[in-house]
Amino acid sequence: MVEGQGQGQGQGQGEEIPSNMTLYINNLNEKIKIDQLKKSLHAVFSQFGKILDVLAFKTLKHKGQAWVVFEDVSSATNALRRMQGFPFYDKEMRIQYAKTKSDIIAKADGTFVPREKRKRHEEKGGKKRKEQLDPNRVAAGLNPAYAGAYGATPPLSQLPYLGARPMVPEAPAPPNNILFIQNLPHDATTTMLQMLFNQYPGLKDVRMVETKPGIAFVEYENEMQSTVAMQALQGFKIQQNQMLITYAKK
Repeated sequence: MVEGQGQGQGQGQGEEIPSNMTLYINNLNEKIKIDQLKKSLHAVFSQFGKILDVLAFKTLKHKGQAWVVFEDVSSATNALRRMQGFPFYDKEMRIQYAKTKSDIIAKADGTFVPREKRKRHEEKGGKKRKEQLDPNRVAAGLNPAYAGAYGATPPLSQLPYLGARPMVPEAPAPPNNILFIQNLPHDATTTMLQMLFNQYPGLKDVRMVETKPGIAFVEYENEMQSTVAMQALQGFKIQQNQMLITYAKK
């Protein structure tokens, strides 16, 4: 049981929260399953930098809320500015810096206080001490599914050759409005890809191929819009899979 995580909807009212590596997100769609929510948050936020953890809980007190822990403050700041109000499962995200650092960050900089010790401090120190130690303390440890996921898109010339396994067309198709996406994780969903590609104007449709997991087609209104999306998301990592994007053959 994670205690003291109830940062709540009123966080930040009447106070200035300093910039830090952890973002607090609320107004999330409560109907989405926790695992799917965490994977989707990771997918859309990892473009801004390395994510150490994504936290969301099933308890009633924490519904509609999540925490995204970045490796550095600049990534968190960029994500906050770019994703504020982003339509995520039909609801606009509300994002701000977390009041206190996550356990992962606390352990890294030597300020971590184990939960049992924290309880004793709270009982002795009264309300003021409790407020300092209470929020946003969670069980530490990197989620192996997300370890090493970098969102920074490298230049096309620096993308590693992915070998013969992805189905790269022998003769590349000429530029057009439909993109062919390969090397997706098998549990990727249409909704996840829609949120990812919907950041770029002109998205019309996302189609996954049920009989061939790991590939999808993304359609834009014209080839200029599809090209912008391809260049921005080429090599983007979803979990450990680096997307390979080409123009679709017509």
